[in-house]
Amino acid sequence: MAASTFQTNPFDLHKLLEDCHRGTIQLPDFQRSWVWDEDRIKSLIASVSRSFPVGALMSLDTGGPVNFKPRPIEGAPADAKHTVPQSLLLDGQQRMTSLYQVTLRHKVVETVTPKKKRVKRWFYIDIREALDASKDREEAIIGVPEDRIVSVNFGRGVIRDLSTPEREYASLMFPVTQVFDWDKWQDGFDQYWRGDQHESTREEFRAFKRQVLENFKYYRVPVITLDRSTSKEAVCVVFEKVNTGGKALDAFELVTAMYAASGHELRKDWYGDDEIKGRHHRFADTLRPPEAKTGIIAGVSNTDFLQAISLFHTRDRRRAAEASGKQGKDLPAVSGNRHSLLNLPLEDYKRYETQVERGFVQVAKFLHTLHIYRIFDLPYQSQIVPLAAILADIGDAWEHQANREKLVRWYWNGVFGELYGSAVETRIARDFMEVPIWLKGGPEPSTVSETMFRADRLKTMRMRLSAAYKGVNALLMKEGAQDFRSGQKFDHTVFFGENVDIHHIFPQDWCKKNGIKPIVYDSIINKTPLSYRTNRIIGGISPSAYLSKLETGNDATPAIERRKIDGFLASHLINPSLLRADDFQAFMVDRQAKLLSLIERATGKVAYTGDVQEEGEDAEADEEAVEADFTLS
Repeated sequence: MAASTFQTNPFDLHKLLEDCHRGTIQLPDFQRSWVWDEDRIKSLIASVSRSFPVGALMSLDTGGPVNFKPRPIEGAPADAKHTVPQSLLLDGQQRMTSLYQVTLRHKVVETVTPKKKRVKRWFYIDIREALDASKDREEAIIGVPEDRIVSVNFGRGVIRDLSTPEREYASLMFPVTQVFDWDKWQDGFDQYWRGDQHESTREEFRAFKRQVLENFKYYRVPVITLDRSTSKEAVCVVFEKVNTGGKALDAFELVTAMYAASGHELRKDWYGDDEIKGRHHRFADTLRPPEAKTGIIAGVSNTDFLQAISLFHTRDRRRAAEASGKQGKDLPAVSGNRHSLLNLPLEDYKRYETQVERGFVQVAKFLHTLHIYRIFDLPYQSQIVPLAAILADIGDAWEHQANREKLVRWYWNGVFGELYGSAVETRIARDFMEVPIWLKGGPEPSTVSETMFRADRLKTMRMRLSAAYKGVNALLMKEGAQDFRSGQKFDHTVFFGENVDIHHIFPQDWCKKNGIKPIVYDSIINKTPLSYRTNRIIGGISPSAYLSKLETGNDATPAIERRKIDGFLASHLINPSLLRADDFQAFMVDRQAKLLSLIERATGKVAYTGDVQEEGEDAEADEEAVEADFTLS
């Protein structure tokens, strides 16, 4: 059995806070800033004052393979930055920072109200309220402004004045800054309330000390300590498990902290600063049409970028192992998974970052050639990663016709084979290795050889989020589909200028009136890309009626020759005679066959016509659609 890499021990709260003050305990630099509001701080003080548990902490011993850049807890003195920490706090930053700020720091606390208004507060415990067992302890925790005076009417009426120790004594308000060292404050309190006539008041404080203050003095916190031998991946997993209430931690944040220890600002590379646009902004601006807020690769994440670089790094390791004579299982895997990202050396990141960035920019150009212009219309965001890595690897060779045709075929096989929907890490690595070899005359990559598109799948493609659904839309535009009204092809200028989207050919209202079920008329077979204005013209009425409107025209829209309209329809793989006859059943059968042929040309594969097997909650509905004969009843 493997030895445990962690242990759990209780530590004195006061000792932990002192270690934070000295810098012996610090934070890894990926931790977000301290954000707790005034009410949460009061609740935390109240819990400790009653010896209620506030949750375990988790720390990582320093000196192991996980070399994060440390930073002191917020508010710690400048000297703490020069201390080499013994441990890093992975979970509990908000609690420890809050307690440190209100107790040991002895400075006003800068926090926010629950409504996010920035305020400065000193915290007090109302002695009598705290001793009243019938009262909620949180009601005894009081926050006052920086001048320690609570007033109304813009300062004209003072409710509470704690601006001097004497006024604190008089009000029986104990400052939380003294909870670990109350002797001097008690001396002043006893002097202020001296004399036999005030013995009961002095006894109140003694009771307060026993029932409240000693809870701070003897409070112990369970700390789960991860051994310094804990791996990077384990730290990442553990942090995500314990930090469910806070910001989700991804590999980019961990790599950022590790690179920071070597003096490299990974976050600046990605997000930029006031002077330089980061890579994230450069991607968002790549091929961004004037009408759009962002370009097609704006959805590329920082971990996507690291993943593409990791493919190059792990391939280099594999090639080096092969050169040394290793074979089979002894060879390291080519991978872009989280483990690989966490072990990506800074020198390899620097070696490949420019090349990989160019690969992603080339992806934008590639997608535009396929008439995919918006992130919303992108079949798979995940397929961008191997595509970018492949384009970065082969450079300008992707623009050669033979290579481009193969890349297009590979891309559509991934889309219509629906291979990039989930659990894609293995496929990403495999495509990165196999596609460049294929371009040089090698065997087909598995994404091409394994793809199977069912002939009946077109009937079940109704969801706009479906990759194959989006793929059909793009293929139609790529094949030269022309708008029914304007006759324009859908290049990026027309696409954005005319607000092009996918719309029904037999309108929904007409289908409903004729008893056709949504499961049939919502199929991609009955949809095609059209401009917004064209869709307004054809909406709600029969195809024969809206075609007649286009042919006759009106004061706002000139008449269009019948033969031209027939050409526009044919460009969408629509049989004009069937549309003019309002023959929904024949239209659906005919267009299904034509769309299927379009997909077969794109993928280079013959569609599968075997039995249909559907899974999931839509299985019954999909089965019904497959069996449908497109009749009107």
